[in-house]
Amino acid sequence: MAEATDGASRRLIRGMFRRQRRLVALTAGFWSMHQLCEALVPVAIGLVVDQAVGTGSTTAMAWSLLGIFGLFTALTMGWRTGLWFGTRAELEEAHELRMRVVRRVVTGRGIRTDRQTGELLSIATSDTAGAAELLELGSRVFSASIGLVVSTVVLVRIDWSLGIGLMIGVPILVLALNALGPLVERHTSAQQEALGQAAGTASDLLTGLRPLRGFGGVEEAARRYRSASRTSLKANVGAIKAGAAFVSVSTFTTGLLIAVVAALAGWFALRDRITIGELITIVGLAAFLTDPVLNLAHCVFRLATARAGAARVAEVLEAPERAGAGGTTAAAGPLALDDVHTAGLDGVSLVAGPGELVGVATSDIAAADAVTELLAGTRRPDRGAVTLGGTPLPELDVAALRRALLVEPHAVDLFGDTLRDALRTDDRQEDAALTRALTAASATELSDGGLDHELLDHGANLSGGQRQRVAVARALLADRPVMVFRDPTTAVDAVTEHAIAEGIREHRDGRATVLVTTSAPLLDRCDRVVFVDAGRVAGTGRHRDLLAVPAYADVVLR
Repeated sequence: MAEATDGASRRLIRGMFRRQRRLVALTAGFWSMHQLCEALVPVAIGLVVDQAVGTGSTTAMAWSLLGIFGLFTALTMGWRTGLWFGTRAELEEAHELRMRVVRRVVTGRGIRTDRQTGELLSIATSDTAGAAELLELGSRVFSASIGLVVSTVVLVRIDWSLGIGLMIGVPILVLALNALGPLVERHTSAQQEALGQAAGTASDLLTGLRPLRGFGGVEEAARRYRSASRTSLKANVGAIKAGAAFVSVSTFTTGLLIAVVAALAGWFALRDRITIGELITIVGLAAFLTDPVLNLAHCVFRLATARAGAARVAEVLEAPERAGAGGTTAAAGPLALDDVHTAGLDGVSLVAGPGELVGVATSDIAAADAVTELLAGTRRPDRGAVTLGGTPLPELDVAALRRALLVEPHAVDLFGDTLRDALRTDDRQEDAALTRALTAASATELSDGGLDHELLDHGANLSGGQRQRVAVARALLADRPVMVFRDPTTAVDAVTEHAIAEGIREHRDGRATVLVTTSAPLLDRCDRVVFVDAGRVAGTGRHRDLLAVPAYADVVLR
């Protein structure tokens, strides 16, 4: 499993650099120019001291000042231009990864994952941005290496022993710092994992706050969130400690290396082994070396964070689909289960043809979940087939399937700031159509103040029954040739339930509709009801006829 995750992460990183290769190359080029010019600053100052100050030549001094000015201009512009290209590459790639994660999660047939909604949100936002930082880090490592190479070459030309010492000392230092990377990566990965879990718990808590209040579960939910939050805090503190230790070690060892180089250079100058200008060059280069070495050390630290984020992004992008998808265009026709076997169902068959209103009543939730997921195309049966117009759902193009078939789940999610925004599935829909849908869903009281009735986030200022009715109205507005409703009236009173049942039947007249429910009023309006008990079809017929079956009566009349 770990090898598969590492392979997915490497593929993701290679893809990032391939897509942004032009911008990354420009960033690395301009930043290398910056490092080259910065390394040459102490060389230029040393030459000025030996060739201009030492000789007293006014002409040499003028040319020296002009050269240093040009050097600093190139240095500054190299950094600024490289930063522009690097930032552009990072932002573009973060956006690309974010869109890929979002498409992977919310479109198609869904993915198999144990992660909570809040965790997926954290991956789609913070982890995608962190993974994109690898582009910047690659350019930084390349340019810092250029700075080290130039400094070493200059030092070798001045004194071979100093150059050889740096050629040996700097790689050892970088490798030692790199050995600390896995420690930082483990702490960072644990911190990101704990943060995602805390975000997921908070998301679930806020989503279910109203029912939690209803049965007195707020205190327990808050306790669980506090526990997740404390775990996240502990992991965050551990990551910060690991990072602080890393920075401390890198700063100390780099300072020690520079001090040794400066001391040796001073000793060589006292023995007339090097000139004063060369001494200034060596001391300046020793000070400059802190920049590329600490840059490399910082890259190692940030690399741990970025790789942990990339691994989580890759996990989502390569998560297996809950069901396959093909390229066949979906056409309206009968929606059917043909001898389907899966968890909760044992050889179930049913058909909803054009113009039929078919009810599916089950004696347990697992069977209802299975029927809903199979008809939505988010579950593939172990045996048997689920077809639309005679074509198996896994062979159909997902976008075309969504235009032909809509499955309205039991869980209601509303979007938009007003009732009109929450209802509209198409900007061309007129207010009259919205009002008709609200009437069919028995939700006209919501539009008494107009369709600009303000909604809080996810319709939090509506009751559970009101949110269900808005969801029914929205589904009816979508007006798909085939439609499936899952328990659309569990939060409304009996009178309203009868009105919604009648509204759905009238509004869906002439098109295929499936109601997965145990609601007697809804089942009573169906042309045919399929009763599934213990995973098998235990009866088919009109609702009132099936009431003679004891098991059916127990389910729908309880």
